[in-house]
Amino acid sequence: MKVLQQLYSFVKPYKAQFYFLVFLTIAMAILAPTRPYFIQIAIDDYVAMGDAAGLVRIIYILVGLMILQALVQWAHTYYSGWIGQVIIKDIRVRLYKHLLKLRLKFFDNTPIGRLVTRNVSDIETLADVFSEGLAAIIGDLLQIITILGVMFYIDWKLTLVSLCTLPLLIISTYVFKEKIKVTFNDVRNAVSNLNSFLQEHITGMNIVQIFNREQREFEKFKDINREHRTAHIRSVLYYSIYFPVAEIIQAIGIGLVVWYGAVGVLGLELQIGILISFIMYLQLFFRPIRQIADRFNTLQMGVVSSSRIFKLLASTDNIANEGNYKPEKIKGNIRLENVWFAYVDEEYVLKNITFEVKAGQTIALVGATGAGKSSIINLISRFYEINQGQIFIDGTEIREYELGTLRKHIGVVLQDVFLFSNTIYHNITLGNPSITREQVLEAAENVGARKFIERLPGGLDYNVMERGATLSVGQRQLISFVRAMVYNPEILILDEATSSVDSETEELIQESTEKMMKGRTSIVIAHRLSTIQKADKILVLHKGEIVESGTHDSLLELGGYYTQLHQMQLKMMAI
Repeated sequence: MKVLQQLYSFVKPYKAQFYFLVFLTIAMAILAPTRPYFIQIAIDDYVAMGDAAGLVRIIYILVGLMILQALVQWAHTYYSGWIGQVIIKDIRVRLYKHLLKLRLKFFDNTPIGRLVTRNVSDIETLADVFSEGLAAIIGDLLQIITILGVMFYIDWKLTLVSLCTLPLLIISTYVFKEKIKVTFNDVRNAVSNLNSFLQEHITGMNIVQIFNREQREFEKFKDINREHRTAHIRSVLYYSIYFPVAEIIQAIGIGLVVWYGAVGVLGLELQIGILISFIMYLQLFFRPIRQIADRFNTLQMGVVSSSRIFKLLASTDNIANEGNYKPEKIKGNIRLENVWFAYVDEEYVLKNITFEVKAGQTIALVGATGAGKSSIINLISRFYEINQGQIFIDGTEIREYELGTLRKHIGVVLQDVFLFSNTIYHNITLGNPSITREQVLEAAENVGARKFIERLPGGLDYNVMERGATLSVGQRQLISFVRAMVYNPEILILDEATSSVDSETEELIQESTEKMMKGRTSIVIAHRLSTIQKADKILVLHKGEIVESGTHDSLLELGGYYTQLHQMQLKMMAI
């Protein structure tokens, strides 16, 4: 009931249509027993009496009722499906909007395939709650109650005889419902596992092929797919048993009615029309009972999916955007004071980090992998929240900035460049209509990417395919530079921005970045120490702490950790 109440909150914008659907459900329940009733009248009052004119009138009424019933059935099917689709559209939009606000930490700990399942398969299941679940169950129950009322009104003794087999049907229906519920849960879990496996392995197909793991991963996929198949076949088995059993029970019920009714007709205690109508009533009565177990499981599947979706929507692992400071321009002064940060509990990757970057200065972060360099820039952009300490930009704590405004003033170029399956122009502007093609070309010119872009078929309209598969690593990196610079940020962050490119492209990027960093506060992370020799200050990190700081020359004079890194790189270059 709690889940259904949460679902009802999404129905509120469509109250008129929902109440109309309720009206149609009631109308269907009322119309269901009318046909057998009028057939009974036609047989007993007109056929038996030889009243042809009266029989014609009844036929007209029956035809009208059938047309009305068909129209109500059509409207009910359409509106139940319509409400289901508009509601899952609203839920999917709300869920995706919620995902956009979650911290990166949430995505670090949650398989992408599971999120895809929540946003696609689980939400699709909700549509069935309205088209085949809740509305259908209410309609079935109303129809059962209406038919029972009419049957008792016509002949209570015959009704009791016809209901002799009902306990058997109820027991078999309950057993079926419980069995199929477990099976459907297994199916949902298998679907989630399939989505997770496929998403991860298709994305990482190059690793699978590089390490010759195709056969091994194929065997894993077959195992997961086998579990999915087994769960489905088990549900098919239960259906194949239940419906024939239900048919047999219904046939026994009809047989009892025919036997008892025939005795009554022969004894002139019962009219033949009543007997015929009762056979029709029983068919109408047993059909929704047979279906109601299936509908309950549809409803339960929807409830399970809804629970998962609402649990995700209730996740509070989002970045609090409570700041209201929205400056049009910033100077770019950055100061970190006693910053501590951990991705997991108190396993700190940054410990008591304190440093300052003046506006227009360039600071470089160096250190071994895992020293905490990328964590610092993630905190400045508020991709993650610090555990202790404070970060200031222009003297204002970053949490006081409106989140969109803060990130607008920071341009970030990451080592792992992600490009969407779209045009170069879209990947640079990310759909921002305020950025013109002229601005994009100007930024590309400054970065040194314009020549290679214009050589591509279609230029800015060239489709780079998924993850930029049709471009080289260097070309993707240059596009990420254009993407960062087109917004003209006051703070520029380069995270290993030249570590994956060839020497020629690195030289091109170095020339353009020197121009871009002029007048901007820049934070540079690089394994190649040759790229940061001109930095105003170099911070050397080791196991989350700043162990050395100074210029390139002053750090070499210290003969410490930085000197060791420098000598190691000289040896590698010599090799």
